Amino acid sequence: MSGNAARNRRVRKPLNHSAHFHGRFGATYFITICCQRRGVNQLCLKDVASILFETARRYHASQRWHLKLLLLMPDHLHTLIGVPGDAQLSNLIRDFKRITARTGGIAWQRNFFDHRLRHVESENEKVAYIRANPVRAGLIGPSDDWPFAVNSDDLDGYLGARRARSAGD
Repeated sequence: MSGNAARNRRVRKPLNHSAHFHGRFGATYFITICCQRRGVNQLCLKDVASILFETARRYHASQRWHLKLLLLMPDHLHTLIGVPGDAQLSNLIRDFKRITARTGGIAWQRNFFDHRLRHVESENEKVAYIRANPVRAGLIGPSDDWPFAVNSDDLDGYLGARRARSAGD
């Protein structure tokens, strides 16, 4: 290569994999986590659901995330969470999966799907999409309530009601 050719060669800038500008101050994420065995009910079981909801409640109470919605499907879950700007999403989800795998015996797939909500996206639209998932899957009718969903307002109430029912069994 001649001296002119070397000088004229374009140099690529390294990609920035750090948090985007808005993510540095906190962001809301739509997360999907799947089980290894698809098509088998592993999450919509009373004991497993209680472990997942209790872990989510603890994360919310300790401000590791702000839970907006957590909905369980038989072989995956959807959640809408607010994440502080100093948190690393991959570490947060990794720890959540590790804890729930140990305590609930859940075999999670290796990765997860995440989508950061942009300013133009409506959080209400994402909530409606997530809540419609059991209807689309034919698990409930359009006017039925799905028992495996909680948000930050009813998280404690859901767990308390489940514990009371379990104690009465």
